[in-house]
Amino acid sequence: MEDEEHEVYGGEIPDVGEMEVPDPDIDMSAGDDDAVKELDEMKRRLKEMEEEAAALREMQAKVEKDMGAAQDSASTETDQAVKEEVDARSVYVGNVDYACTPEEVQLHFQTCGTVNRVTILMDKFGQPKGFAYVEFVEVEAMQEALQLNETELHGRQLKVLPKRTNVPGMKQYRPGGFNPSIGYRFRRPFVPPYFYSPYGYG
Repeated sequence: MEDEEHEVYGGEIPDVGEMEVPDPDIDMSAGDDDAVKELDEMKRRLKEMEEEAAALREMQAKVEKDMGAAQDSASTETDQAVKEEVDARSVYVGNVDYACTPEEVQLHFQTCGTVNRVTILMDKFGQPKGFAYVEFVEVEAMQEALQLNETELHGRQLKVLPKRTNVPGMKQYRPGGFNPSIGYRFRRPFVPPYFYSPYGYG
């Protein structure tokens, strides 16, 4: 046991050279100023980039809006042109008997040309309104159909006119007439009441 080697503590400390102690006279704030300036510059660039991105988004939104408006107006014009083309070969048929079917109206007008569609308008309760629209395949058939004005169907004299195209946003002028739901109220002229003074005159 005594022959075993033991570690010796408290030996010589190896020489690592002199440690560099920072000189208190050196100005460390110079490096800090550079870092602050660089940070400010980065913030400024970031802000500029955000502003540019916002401006680009705004421009894109405006372009998309303009394109959408142009497409809407183009589609509206196309729809209007199609309506006008269909109306050019259609007639309005008034004074149609309520019991009349679209097939009977079609039979009445088939001598004029090929009937593409018959529309009998209904009210919100599903009852016929008493008039119809007849659409022909040929424009010439519409002119022929006008010759059937005042002809009879189901014992009623039909009123045949060219179909008018409704223009969106334009309301037809209807002069004010008698409305049975409102009625007329006759106004009497205002006559001020006579006041008699209890104290007499003078």
